[in-house]
Amino acid sequence: QVQLVESGGGMVQPGGSLRLSCVISRFNIGSYDMSWVRQAPGKGPEDISTSYIRGDTWHDDSVKGRFTMSRDNAKNTLYLEMNRLKPEDTALYYCVPGYGQVARNQVGSWGQGTQVTVSS
Repeated sequence: QVQLVESGGGMVQPGGSLRLSCVISRFNIGSYDMSWVRQAPGKGPEDISTSYIRGDTWHDDSVKGRFTMSRDNAKNTLYLEMNRLKPEDTALYYCVPGYGQVARNQVGSWGQGTQVTVSS
């Protein structure tokens, strides 16, 4: 059974940092574009970062310059380095295969997500 397990979330003050991880089993991420998608309470899913198998990454303007997505194909693991966190970054964060609408549609279909709360 394919599993995607997100971890690393927590509560931090504005300006703080977190590093999210996503360990995938029975699924070779080296063959897929992978994304981080977040969902805040009362809002729809928002894809914020994508790591493409061609080697480049995309970050939404809302996180560009603050978040960095990376992958370790040998460890079948994704990472999201989050710096200068803002209260509006508060959400449940998921890693999913694909990008764009395909990624947004998969929120809740794989892992349980990891909660990030930014508050003073």
